[in-house]
Parts: sequence; C-alpha cells; structure tokens
Amino acid sequence: MATWIHHEGLGLDVSSAGELELAVTTGFPPEHMVMHGNAKSPHDLRAAIRLGVGRIVIDSTSEIARLAAEVPSGTRQKVLVRVVPGIAAGGHTAIRTGTEDQKFGLSLVDGSAQHAIARILDQPGLQLTGLHCHLGSQIATVKPYLLAVRRLVGLLSRIRQQHGITLPELDIGGGHAVAYRPGESLLDIEALGTRIRTELDASCAAAGLPVPRLTIEPGRAIAGPAGIALYRVLSVKRTGERTFVAVDGGMSDNPRPALYGARYAPRLLGRHSPADRQTATVVGRHCEAGDILASDVQLPGDTRPGDLIAIPVAGAYHLSMASGYNMVGRPPVVAVTEGRARLLVRRESFADIRSRDVGL
Repeated sequence: MATWIHHEGLGLDVSSAGELELAVTTGFPPEHMVMHGNAKSPHDLRAAIRLGVGRIVIDSTSEIARLAAEVPSGTRQKVLVRVVPGIAAGGHTAIRTGTEDQKFGLSLVDGSAQHAIARILDQPGLQLTGLHCHLGSQIATVKPYLLAVRRLVGLLSRIRQQHGITLPELDIGGGHAVAYRPGESLLDIEALGTRIRTELDASCAAAGLPVPRLTIEPGRAIAGPAGIALYRVLSVKRTGERTFVAVDGGMSDNPRPALYGARYAPRLLGRHSPADRQTATVVGRHCEAGDILASDVQLPGDTRPGDLIAIPVAGAYHLSMASGYNMVGRPPVVAVTEGRARLLVRRESFADIRSRDVGL
C-alpha cells in the first residue's frame, strides 16, 4: 500500500514508529510523511527524527519539550499544531474529533492552542510551519470543512499579529464519508476541493494573509472502497424469528461494528441464487454476543454453509484494526486487478502466533 501511495504521488500519515519504519523500508520518502498521535512515545519521536519525517503534529503541550529534547543540536524539526476548532462533525460520537470533549488536539476556545504555539516558537529546535485539524470521520457535507477553514485562518491572523510570523501551511485533515451501503451519503470530493479553495482564498484575502499551502488527508475515501472482505459461511441457524449466518471471521478482523456500530451490506458471492431474499444477521465465530458483522440484512433464503459472503468497502479500518482474539489468525490480503489476483500478505498461521510465546 505504501508503495502504491508513493507511486500515485501522495503523502502518507503515520501514527507510530512501526508504521513509519514499515513505510521507510518500502522506499517511501520520509519527508513526505506526517506523524500524528495524541500520545506519541519517546520511541515514536526518536524514530521520527532519526528517519527524517517531514512534519510532526503537536497534539499536547507536554509533547513540545520532549520533542525538542530529541532534536539534534543545530537542526530543526518541522511541526504542525493540531487545533480543536469546536466543530461537531462525523457519523458517530466515537469518531468525532473536532469538539472539546475528546482526546485529540489543543482547544481554540480555551486558549490551549495559542499557548502551545507560543511555547513552540520559544524552542530553537522546532520550526512551526502551520496548523492542523481533523474534525472526525464519515463527514458527508462540505460545510464543516468551510467553517474549520474560517476559524483556522482567524488563528493564523492572530499568530501574525501576536508573533509577527506568517505560517505557510494549513492541513484540514480528512474524514471524508464513503458509502458502506446502497443509498448512503458520501462526500463529494470535487465539490470539497472547489469550495474549500474558494473559502480559503476569501478568508485569507479578508485577513490580509497570503494563501497557505493546503493539505487534506483522504485516507478512508481512497482505501475504503478499494477493499472487499470475503468470508466463508460456517453455519446457518434459525432461532425464533431470527436467522444467523455465521462466518469464518468476525470481530477479530473487523471490530468496527462492535466498536461504533458500523453498518455493511453483505452479498452472496460465487453462485446465483433463485431464492427470495430474507432478513438475516451475519455474525462472527468469536466468543462474544456482540460479534456481529451486519445486522438485519437481506440475503438469499438458501444461504448455506460453504457459501462465500462478500462485504464491500472493507479497505479502511478493517484489517488494520484486527486482533488475535481466539487465535483465529488474521486473514490474507490479495490484490486483484483486471481479472488477475496476487497474494500481498499471507494468512497468519498458528506458527506465527506461537513464535511470540517465549515459554515458562
């Protein structure tokens, strides 16, 4: 994935030393990376500096001194400040990050962001290049982004007035909604690009500021629709008025439904069924009543063990959140293009799991 992203001329954001080092080993240029995270470890920060990450996003005031202490004498690390603009947007409270009541960023309202900016400017090893914000995930309208731009440009203007500097960069994050099921709303990326540029130009003109370099982070909008999860049906159980279709995976490879109610539209794959569609719930194989992949969906009435079930739009926050629950092992990743399939990541075996156990 990192190789493909690089070939497309895109940047990459990482949130740990592991993600960073994996990307670097593929040849991805670290200067085109941004490191995020509300609680970066000393190892994360050292790796970012050692490998030459382009930007580190400051997420708390305590991070400033720790990061500055790691920067070699005579060099400067470029940083952005993650600002909480006080905007509620996103498909679920668990994925809304632009408001005051969550763990990310520094508040614009209570002055935390302004305080952090002043402290960064006092650190000779840090170079503040701009502001960052991320409103949340599954945002289907352009309006929250326009409001964020106005508020961040206002902060850019105050920074120039108070500190006499003009910051050249603005990163408004991502969170662009994709349609997981037919009929769901998705964000019009073309409209976003046009209107956000118009708003940025107008806001900067009103404030007498040069237009900063604009960055967006469209991760889910790219990766989500590109992925399909395939499951094998293990059993079909009819209990009272409900039909449960159990598959050979579940919350170990996709915890999103259990975490924040993500909804999918499973489909029978590999054979044509003449049977009428009936309401069923697709469940996983794990020891949890909440191990449900898709509730009350329409599947053919003759769905049976051995069938393949496909879940579209599974390319983002799916396998990357996989766990080792019940030691089922994480599934393989296969690339498919123009009718050709190629294994990218092999299935996790018991030998892989056992190899980490050092014994008594």
